Amino acid sequence: MRRRVEGSPAESNDLACPSLRKVPHVLVLHGQDGASLELMKKLKPANWILHRPPLPISFGTHHSKAMLLVYPQGIRIVVHTANLIHVDWNYKSQGLWMQDFPWKDTVDMNKKTAFENDLVDYLSALKVRLIGSVPGYHVGSNIRKWGHMKLRNVLDEIMFNKQFCKSPLIYQFSSLGSLDEKWMSEFACSLSAGKSDDGSQLGIGKPLIVWPTVEDVRCSIEKYSFSREIFLYRVANGVVSVKEPRNDKGLFWPCHSDIFRAMPHIKTFTRYSGQNIAWFLLTSANLSKAAWGALQKNNTQLMIRSYELGVLFLPQTLQSVPQFSCTEKSRSIRDGVALGKTIKTKLVTLCWKGDEEDPSIVRLPVPYQLPPQPYGTQDVPWSWDRRYTKKDVYGSVWPRYG
Repeated sequence: MRRRVEGSPAESNDLACPSLRKVPHVLVLHGQDGASLELMKKLKPANWILHRPPLPISFGTHHSKAMLLVYPQGIRIVVHTANLIHVDWNYKSQGLWMQDFPWKDTVDMNKKTAFENDLVDYLSALKVRLIGSVPGYHVGSNIRKWGHMKLRNVLDEIMFNKQFCKSPLIYQFSSLGSLDEKWMSEFACSLSAGKSDDGSQLGIGKPLIVWPTVEDVRCSIEKYSFSREIFLYRVANGVVSVKEPRNDKGLFWPCHSDIFRAMPHIKTFTRYSGQNIAWFLLTSANLSKAAWGALQKNNTQLMIRSYELGVLFLPQTLQSVPQFSCTEKSRSIRDGVALGKTIKTKLVTLCWKGDEEDPSIVRLPVPYQLPPQPYGTQDVPWSWDRRYTKKDVYGSVWPRYG
């Protein structure tokens, strides 16, 4: 760990940042325990403070990826999908969102408010909405604060164009939990929330899972060696089991793309119609009950096992923030006109054809083709626990041994 921070050539992960040695305090939130935690404590630099958030439910993890970077001019918030290791940042497709905020002025500081209200006020100009998961058994009003119920709650507040009525949903992730038909339906209901501009419900969208084929993995940058990091089990009739994977009911769609020669560790969920996007979520959460939560006790309780964090792009909230940068002096001035202003914007893909000069158009770099192309007749969804004898460019088969 010390060598990585200091940038030792022997074990540099290309993220080595010697300046971290000069920062008075680096707070590291992690999910390690046992021998791994003891090793972290032994090797950590003196200026690092380690904290392991509580995991009250078994099999939970601290899976969020985020940074809060403090500058003299303000604070930078980063939400991303990559772990802090070399391979994640150099050989995998990842997503990252970042925004800078100035420190409160003297008038703001005189407001006597609770910490959470200060935080809400301070981040009120966010271009996105935060969608997080916190482990626990959530009841009452808290049931709609976390996980897929938080996403449902936010989408319920939004009026979307009627073109998104019953439009498809995209699930794109790098690991899949053990799921059942009831939960898949529950999750689809949350992602299908929202009203059209005539006041009617958008309706349930058909889920499409963007997932690499065996050939995608074989021809990727990491070849078969990547396979141990993507986990998929069979999906049939909405039920996931550990049998042979097939493209049952058209659930699976390949991620054939130049971007995905670097296999996806990014996780995204979206609703689309053609090249138009209703909303777009970049998150650490894979498709699992542990990450998103599962309703229990006749839908009066939401059980979540893991910490997750994501950012939700919505047409109503984009561009409602002043231009400010913690590191660029020319942009370190508040724009009072933009504060608190909500601009009606339209989210589209980079392939959208239309008025390039329209200021309401916001192009999002969706990391796959929309609509996704279907699997070919010979395509098979990748599953790490199967044997593949066709060699990759390194001459390897899978599994490599045995």
